[in-house]
Order: sequence, then structure tokens, then C-alpha cells
Amino acid sequence: MDKSGIDNILQQLQAASALASGARKQSSVDEIASVDFSEKLKAAVDQVNYAQQTADKLSMQFVSGESNVDLHEVMISLQKANVSFQSMIQVRNKLVTAYQEIMNMQV
Repeated sequence: MDKSGIDNILQQLQAASALASGARKQSSVDEIASVDFSEKLKAAVDQVNYAQQTADKLSMQFVSGESNVDLHEVMISLQKANVSFQSMIQVRNKLVTAYQEIMNMQV
């Protein structure tokens, strides 16, 4: 999973939160609007999916006995997939929390 993509999404959320609380100026809104949030989120999910598919493919190759796949490669790919998935879950949790906070704001 691309760490910079997640960091970018989190920075956007923090900037939006700061703007909502009045801590930032309007120029921050222009920066936030220039990045398509849905594209960034989809790219991050696609990277997690790719990592999981790669790990699954390598493990199936190892189980079938292909000689060019080592156990340590399989284990590393499985751990990468696990870490990227756990990171995605944490980002999802942060997004849900941010959404709930926005919904609870009084206008």
C-alpha cells in the first residue's frame, strides 16, 4: 500500500477539520479541492487488493510445488498484504470517525 497516498488523505482530512474549526484560511480549501479524494481512495484500495492477490498467487505457486517460489518470498508477501490491509482498516476507521464528527457539528 502506498504510504504517501494514505498520508495525503489524512492531511486532507486534517486540513478540512482545521478549516471547519476556523483555524485555516480559504487557500487551504483550494488545495483540498484540487485533489480528487475518491481517486486517491480507490488507488489505495487497489494497491491493497493487488498486494493480497500477489500474496495469494505466490502461496498457491508454493503449494503447487513450483521451484522458483521460495518460502520466505511467500511469507514476506503475506505479511505485506496483512500490513497493508490493517493500514487500510485504520484509515477507514479514521474516515468513519471524521464523518461522525462532521455529522455531529452544529451549523
